[in-house]
Amino acid sequence: MNLIERDRQYLWHPYTQHKTAALPIAIKKGKDALLWDENNKEYIDAIASWWVNPFGHSNVFIADAIYKQLTTLEHVLFGGFTHEPAIVLAEKLMEILPKNQQKLFFSDNGSTAVEVAIKVGLQYFFNKGEKRTTIIAFENAFHGDTFAAMAASGISFYTQAFEGMFIDVVRIPVPTKGHEEESYTALKVVIKSNPCAAFIYEPLVQGAAGMVMYEPETLDILMLICKENNILTIADEVMTGFGKTGKTFATDYLVQKPDMMCLSKALTGGTIPMAITTFTQDLFDAFYDDDINKALFHGHTFTANPTGCAAALASLELLQTNEMQENLTRVNEKHLAFQKKIENHSRVTTTRVLGVIFALEIKTESNESYYGTLRNKLYNFFIANGVILRPVGNIVYILPPYIITNEQLHKIYDVIEDALEKV
Repeated sequence: MNLIERDRQYLWHPYTQHKTAALPIAIKKGKDALLWDENNKEYIDAIASWWVNPFGHSNVFIADAIYKQLTTLEHVLFGGFTHEPAIVLAEKLMEILPKNQQKLFFSDNGSTAVEVAIKVGLQYFFNKGEKRTTIIAFENAFHGDTFAAMAASGISFYTQAFEGMFIDVVRIPVPTKGHEEESYTALKVVIKSNPCAAFIYEPLVQGAAGMVMYEPETLDILMLICKENNILTIADEVMTGFGKTGKTFATDYLVQKPDMMCLSKALTGGTIPMAITTFTQDLFDAFYDDDINKALFHGHTFTANPTGCAAALASLELLQTNEMQENLTRVNEKHLAFQKKIENHSRVTTTRVLGVIFALEIKTESNESYYGTLRNKLYNFFIANGVILRPVGNIVYILPPYIITNEQLHKIYDVIEDALEKV
């Protein structure tokens, strides 16, 4: 049997209706921005494998750091113990995080990073003797699949089976162009009507919603409203962090700084699952008490895994090189040139670019569902042409590894243009 046939015997894939979905593609190897399947067909990974591989596949620098760590200390429990890789990683992150971030909590993935933040936001007020139970989030947000993260997400078909089981979440409109005042007003109404603990948001770009973008100035106003009402703010930088928006963090575009930040995906360069939630000193201090019940009772077996820390340290070192910063600029410039070329196409409604993120919306006669017919036709067309793109409904986005070549970028653009004519 080939790999696909063996896969079908036992494996259950994410976001997949196995009765109707096409068979998965069996990937044998990857290098830089390319992947090869078991038949040696080549694909350009135009979405960095769900946004985690900024430095490409099989990166030797990160692999060497992982190997070296594995020969020293592969893992040790973090409850009651510590180790140098975690300490050094914390020190390095403190150099690039907003200055108000002072404490780090390790977990396993983006969802758990969010889960930790929401739990801390709720328990912060409980520890202070104040009961606040409401989390504020944006409409059409996506923060992950664990329960609190799922509750804060607004994509209904992901969550409809669990209605009535969630923590209390109230949503406000995203302050996209022309809807800023609507968003500000909604936030004020929510705050007035609910015991709000925290506001969680994807800064500047809503990834799973189709790379919906909004301006930093509008988020600054929303955060200031929260600050004035003693409501905590949580920046979900799982997707946007580590260069995707052109700055190290999307938060770097803002005047206001969050109380908490959630980091994962590109943290380890796409090699080892790891996540970090960061906090202000004030948040940590609310848990620092003689009363054991005020501690944060949350943990994961692989918390602060030394091998993951080594991968993250190597990833940070790569990100900060002149070459990688120049790549961020180069990809952004290529996106802007393609945007100028394609934005007036008869089938294109809107285009948007921020950092290495490009998105375009295709005109449709009716609302295209998340996994609808157009999306599936586009996906199949891209795969047939050797490009891995996963449209969100009628929105096609590119979020490539930073090391992608200009030739590979132009192939992606050409295939998208071809799709507009043929799909």
